[in-house]
Amino acid sequence: MKPYPTKVIKGVTLREDPAREPCFKVVHNATDLADYADMSEAARRQRLHKHMHNEMQSIEMAAQSLADFPDIPWELRMCLARQCWDESRHARLLYGMLRKLGGFKGEFPVMNYEWSITCAMDSIWARLALQNRTFEGGEIDLLRQLTKMWRNAGDVDTAELLEGILADEIQHVRFANTWFKQMAKQDPTVLLKLVSGMSFLRSVTKAFEPASGEVNAVGVNLTGFEHLEVLANVEDRRLAGFTEREIDEILRQENELRSASAASPAVV
Repeated sequence: MKPYPTKVIKGVTLREDPAREPCFKVVHNATDLADYADMSEAARRQRLHKHMHNEMQSIEMAAQSLADFPDIPWELRMCLARQCWDESRHARLLYGMLRKLGGFKGEFPVMNYEWSITCAMDSIWARLALQNRTFEGGEIDLLRQLTKMWRNAGDVDTAELLEGILADEIQHVRFANTWFKQMAKQDPTVLLKLVSGMSFLRSVTKAFEPASGEVNAVGVNLTGFEHLEVLANVEDRRLAGFTEREIDEILRQENELRSASAASPAVV
């Protein structure tokens, strides 16, 4: 893999941001984002704008892996190419929904968090561990709840769009899990790459952890769980190929976070 440009944020070396149109304001800290905690008109546009941009990152991460690792198995290259197509379709549909609500590209700040972490990895297996198993695995949990949120807010069209995106994300996670299981039988060191990716993510997460009471650009608390407590989507994680042991571990961590939240009420 060729050397790539980097950036240092909060003491962590990450991959430099991908190119963006001038209309986008790219930021590097969650405090500069405008993530709302309600479902007001502005919040709805911001949610769609952020999701659209996240899908853009997903296209770029999968495409960058195709470029950086030309020697990976052809069948895996095809999985990543199909993922690029899926993510581009998601971004286009979300952009259309954003415009329907009166929004536009660049209306809100964006951050290339997932890209900068994932594409800093020097192996395809560490990248699949981060982008597909971790970030998109978390997206499986989040999308199930967001679908209900939009439906409860009376926006059935957006809820149905998110349900369609969820179906694709399950497949993206599943192909990564399938490849890990297959390759680990041939070369157990593949699992070490997975571990290295997760270790790097933990170090970044710790560095980016907000201070108690810290708020973002629109005054939403970054340290509490009052915004949206994401619960494990057990059924869809099973469909995505996670083992029962992995799901049990996710549920254990979830319970620990909930207990910690109850012991230390969030500052609103």
